Amino acid sequence: MAVELKETIDKRREEIMDACEKLYETKGFHSITIKDISTETSFSRPSIYNYFQTKEEIFLGILTREYLKWNEALREIIDGGKKLDADNLAKAIAKTMEDRKTLLKISAMNLYEIEDNSRLELLAEFKSAFKESVDIFEECLAKNLEGIDKKKCEQIRYAFFPYMYGIYPYVYPTDKQMEAMDQVKLSYAKTTIYNMSYDFLKLIFE
Repeated sequence: MAVELKETIDKRREEIMDACEKLYETKGFHSITIKDISTETSFSRPSIYNYFQTKEEIFLGILTREYLKWNEALREIIDGGKKLDADNLAKAIAKTMEDRKTLLKISAMNLYEIEDNSRLELLAEFKSAFKESVDIFEECLAKNLEGIDKKKCEQIRYAFFPYMYGIYPYVYPTDKQMEAMDQVKLSYAKTTIYNMSYDFLKLIFE
């Protein structure tokens, strides 16, 4: 009975997060309301509060889910059996980043506010998923890069994880940002999540 109840709760939480993520594709974080999310689901506004106390907690749930998906993709690199050289490892990890647009967007734009307005237990769940990402990322490096030690793995991780937060704003500048750059003649090269990830990883793997 308890298992069935948990499955029902998880399913309802997923539906709420799916609706919020859909809205986030076209609306800004601050524009999205619980009422908007309710309209996209089968839940009333009061019902949503049974599963999330704040809008930020919904976004934190989405971000936790995103990291868990990334962890699965990173684990596939480790379980692939074939040892990769630096170039192919950079390509493999960059490939895992391609589908993590939502992860990169939330992390770049709203992470601090989301963490600050979420319950500690939910924040701990997120940090657990994030820690797993750190561990699996370093495991990827240790398995594939010849002669790498733990200190070097940590140095690479400390370089790449903060770098990740800058990927989304660079790949997806707003029209207003582009107009401002044009006015001051600031050059901008169009790129992709994959290319930004690959180019940086290849650089720090050398």
